[in-house]
Amino acid sequence: MALPKVSEIRELSDQELSEQIVAAKKQLFDLRFQKATRQLEKTHQFGHVRHRLAQLMTVERERQLESAKAGADKE
Repeated sequence: MALPKVSEIRELSDQELSEQIVAAKKQLFDLRFQKATRQLEKTHQFGHVRHRLAQLMTVERERQLESAKAGADKE
């Protein structure tokens, strides 16, 4: 499984971005639960999901900073 590209994430709408962040956090929770119950077979998934979550949150933060800057420029 190839790691996702940031360019794909930047094409998402704000609503889709939020939904993807929630989904990634839920997936991490499920992976931790599987690890605790010794049902996890593919441990590399932790790295993939954490990487994806970091990308999603980075793009979300970039958008927040852009909107804050645009608001400050109007004043």
